[in-house]
Amino acid sequence: MMEPNAWSGHTRGTPAYRRVLFGLFLAGIATFAQLYAPQAVLPLIARDLEITEATSALVISAATLGLAIGVLPWSLVADRVGRVRAMIVAVCGATAVGFAVPFAPTLELMLAGRLVEGLLIGGVPAVAIAYLTEEITKQHAARAAGTYIAGTTIGGLSGRIIAGPIAAQTTWQTGVIVVAGLCALCALGFAVLAPAPRGFVPLRKRQQSGPPVLERIRGAAGSPQLLALYAQAFLLMGGFVAVYNFLSFRLMAAPFSLAPAIVSFIFVAYLAGTWSSSRAGALAVRFGRLPVLVGGTFVMIAGVIATLSDVLVIVLAGLVVMTAGFFAAHAIASGWTGAVATVGRAQASSLYNLAYYAGSSVFGWLGGVFLASGGWTGTALMVVGLALCAAVIAVATLRTRYRDGS
Repeated sequence: MMEPNAWSGHTRGTPAYRRVLFGLFLAGIATFAQLYAPQAVLPLIARDLEITEATSALVISAATLGLAIGVLPWSLVADRVGRVRAMIVAVCGATAVGFAVPFAPTLELMLAGRLVEGLLIGGVPAVAIAYLTEEITKQHAARAAGTYIAGTTIGGLSGRIIAGPIAAQTTWQTGVIVVAGLCALCALGFAVLAPAPRGFVPLRKRQQSGPPVLERIRGAAGSPQLLALYAQAFLLMGGFVAVYNFLSFRLMAAPFSLAPAIVSFIFVAYLAGTWSSSRAGALAVRFGRLPVLVGGTFVMIAGVIATLSDVLVIVLAGLVVMTAGFFAAHAIASGWTGAVATVGRAQASSLYNLAYYAGSSVFGWLGGVFLASGGWTGTALMVVGLALCAAVIAVATLRTRYRDGS
């Protein structure tokens, strides 16, 4: 087998390049559609199981907790058995569990199933960026990462907008099962399309085992540049989730007084992220990663500020702008993580995802504290503050990498 350092990567426009991108696009849909599908049917779950709204939300929290726990172990598995094999096992296993979860006889078993589902789902985001970095030429890696992130946005959106309407006409179990069926098709597509890796040799096939696990983790956790990229994930994702968690409260209150059914369609704004995450990669090729990362962050800030308006059209436009800015920055930061890491690339990708979901948990909750004390203005200012901190950290820490052409 060809040594990794003799492989420069698939070039843009080749069949293998397209297979890598479309395969990972499908993997992104398969993982994030099932992760978020129950969010659209939480009221039906609460009514059916006779539980409170807060308890029903544990169906989502259990899966995201499992994902956060699973990303680092999956990176170690991928180092041993290979990126593609690990992702195929993860996405197919998660989909199988996804079919079983709606039929759990008790809430406790359902939550346990969702935790396992999240643990399995974590295998894709833990490995995907490292796989892209190794299989795609350096000059096109940022564009490829953006395409993968676009698939995750389509997945998160489709899981919500497919499960909800179907459940309204049938049952919430049917809505979740239909999404699981979509995920099964996408998982199969990924397994068929993903070309065999050429830029990575599993540890078990190497004559030298390479750096030990602790050294790879230490390398992924000790670089100032990587820590700065993890900070982007923690701060920007935290602010992004806070907006989507609590803007609906503002839209249902005066002066808008929108019905909950109408407010649920704000997730369509995710399509702006689908476009911007893919476009960000192309812009990074032209202008460099740092300008696009910081630019996306300030676009996000502008969108959040627009949501302070009392004019509904401006608020919704601000949400679209905020979403586009966030996903552009996220696409760059996640792809850059794989490029910066020289030791423990999969572990670096996993730590990025850990920071990403930790930010979601911490600031997704803290935004409600600011909402209670300062209204929507308080939440919006918190998000702006987080984004500004992320931009300062990026400029202060990543400028050297940009000057070096990374």
